Amino acid sequence: MRIAAGLFVASTISLLASSAAWSQTSPAKPAMAIPAAATAPAPAAAAPAPAAAAAQPAQPARAACTNPNALGVGRTVEIDTTGGPGFGFEHFKELDFLKEKEVVLTFDDGPWLGNTPGVLKALAEECTTGIFFIIGKHATYYPEILKQVYAAGHTVGTHTWSHIALVNKKLSEDQRKEEIEKGISATKWALGGIAPAPFFRFPALQHPAEMVTYLGERNIAIFSCDLDSFDFKARSAKQIIDNVMRKLEKNGKGIVLMHDFHKHTAEALPELLKRLKAGGYKVVAMRAKAPVQTMAQYDEAIIKDLKLPTASSRPLSSVVKTVSE
Repeated sequence: MRIAAGLFVASTISLLASSAAWSQTSPAKPAMAIPAAATAPAPAAAAPAPAAAAAQPAQPARAACTNPNALGVGRTVEIDTTGGPGFGFEHFKELDFLKEKEVVLTFDDGPWLGNTPGVLKALAEECTTGIFFIIGKHATYYPEILKQVYAAGHTVGTHTWSHIALVNKKLSEDQRKEEIEKGISATKWALGGIAPAPFFRFPALQHPAEMVTYLGERNIAIFSCDLDSFDFKARSAKQIIDNVMRKLEKNGKGIVLMHDFHKHTAEALPELLKRLKAGGYKVVAMRAKAPVQTMAQYDEAIIKDLKLPTASSRPLSSVVKTVSE
């Protein structure tokens, strides 16, 4: 289900294009019209203050490309997320920064065994990059896979704690905020204390107006898409490739929505990237000006949730007793 209405979010955006090189020097380490955030009612109470932003090492650079025929990266843009800017023409039409034949590759619902590593392998072979919108619970299941995503130089955003639809009327406003914030804190935990980008995508692209306002107050950018691969419905890799290429040929450019959670997506990606190269498309990397600031109460909640039973410290003789031989 997708929302048809557009949305303007008052924000400042800095799109700083850098040149087209993949190689980098290594750093130090969907159902109603939505009102603009500026016109939405003020929240009844101020949001809890974010945790103080600690300096964190720079993200590892993408590896030097050894494939002379690779798709690569056409340019990199830096996003100032102040005010919660929105991207993706399905809902947000004001910030049209892509040029003709430019694409942004995005992957939802990971990390996941087998499929996410398959996506990473395909991207690495074509020396290109994407944004991964992480489900918090999945991050706690497979932190090592998420660390591989980050170490490869891809942008890490978030996609709630448990992928529940935030338009569900049974959820209170506090529960909606918890879904957003725990997803962010869980991703930070899985990355070993490295905060992700302030990039967020709503499950099923369903944007409750109050949460749009909330994300604006938190200075977190909201991502919709320009074209949906519908890989979650696809019965084969070919179907995904055909869907994406047909829509790109019609639109000329766009933010592409895929899911590294799905097997067929990982299977489709090597050929899809080759088709993009053959079609003259260029990949744009999106980076945040600064990482998101998590909230201490949710950081603490994640640690509490993840506590495991401690092993017994009783001596062997009090646990195991020979009763016959």
